[in-house]
Amino acid sequence: METDENRFRISSVRSDLGVGERVSMKRFDNYMPDAVDYIRRCDSEKQAEEIVDYLEKRNEITGEYAYKLRKQLKTKGVRSFGPKKQDDYYSRAE
Repeated sequence: METDENRFRISSVRSDLGVGERVSMKRFDNYMPDAVDYIRRCDSEKQAEEIVDYLEKRNEITGEYAYKLRKQLKTKGVRSFGPKKQDDYYSRAE
């Protein structure tokens, strides 16, 4: 704490827990999960491949992006996209 490393700005302070939680959850208002968000919910590489196939088939991702996702899945695994997101990820306050 005495050095300038790992500093971050505090933009607000809330004394009412309920208000603070509502405000913090607004960041997910109108948020549309992307391919990586879906992959992070998967338990296995097979599930992630199915997600990529589905999104590509529906033209929600390009073939080029699907290729990159599959390559990363095969070489680095499903957790290389980040830790697993739980079912209540967007509804709980962090």
